[in-house]
Amino acid sequence: MLHVMPNRVEKLSLLSEMIAFAKSDTELKTIEYNFLLGVAKQLEISREDFDYLIEHPINSIHLKSHSERIVQFHRLVLLMHIDQERTQEEVAKLYNYGLRMGLNHESITRVLYLMEGFPDMMVPAEVLIDIFKVQYN
Repeated sequence: MLHVMPNRVEKLSLLSEMIAFAKSDTELKTIEYNFLLGVAKQLEISREDFDYLIEHPINSIHLKSHSERIVQFHRLVLLMHIDQERTQEEVAKLYNYGLRMGLNHESITRVLYLMEGFPDMMVPAEVLIDIFKVQYN
């Protein structure tokens, strides 16, 4: 499978979505900020651009690559658990986010269910990818 890295606009969009996801319950907590800053570095987004996005969100762009959508969903799963506070509202929001990205609802449900069995509810990336691969084939 050909894996194409997202372009700069797509990267900024991904980060903006994650910031919005983190901010929806309250203001951005320090632990969430640091996690998101780490994602920004991974995506080669400067701290200045990252800080700008916090105050000025941009419209989301639908990722074409199925694998990129899975990676983004995994980032959101990690983000949801970073502050150790998980509400039903957050889980529902994550579920709906996955659906909007075009991910399979059975796979999303399975990931959310399996989270309970992992330490700190962190689903390993390879497990998550396998779940989505099964549905994608």
